[in-house]
Amino acid sequence: MSIFDSIKSKAGTAINKAVTAAGNKNYTVVLNTLPMSVEELKAMPQGSLKNPEDTAALVIAALAVYPAAPDASIAMINYMRNGRDLIGSDLQFVKERGVSHNNAVIACFKGATPENNYTPTEPATIEMMENAYSREQIKDGILTLYVKCNGADSHRVITLRQKASTGEWFFWSGIMGLLSQVKTPKAADPWA
Repeated sequence: MSIFDSIKSKAGTAINKAVTAAGNKNYTVVLNTLPMSVEELKAMPQGSLKNPEDTAALVIAALAVYPAAPDASIAMINYMRNGRDLIGSDLQFVKERGVSHNNAVIACFKGATPENNYTPTEPATIEMMENAYSREQIKDGILTLYVKCNGADSHRVITLRQKASTGEWFFWSGIMGLLSQVKTPKAADPWA
């Protein structure tokens, strides 16, 4: 028996309790289809925007369809921003990277990895979490979620804001992070 065995066991238990107490919570959102219009988005089970994780997943879905339907993608994002349409640098960023960096968004779907050239499993599944700091601004209706990204070493940050009068959660910020570069897909990697 090692002299460290007794403290390893106690330390592991203490760490697990601290993480649980800190408020970490995991979410998994399954989308049976990707919306191609605001009307389709509204008709989805997640389209009521009553849960923050649903809104976050729908933002990712809307960005994922940008290469196939840029105008519809922007319209869906604008709808989920509650009248705060994308303008200026955010809009330009989506237009510049919506196609060229689409793997960055696709990497947020379960199963999409550089090794399989960012091919997600079906149905489309997005995993995210909130941590002890996610609700620091909840008094202002703001919540931060961390989306798992299989092409990066860290989660993507998405911030949502709840409309007090309706309880709906809207997309507040995170466009640039969601379209940040990811690892090169295996098919395009000259070193693979």
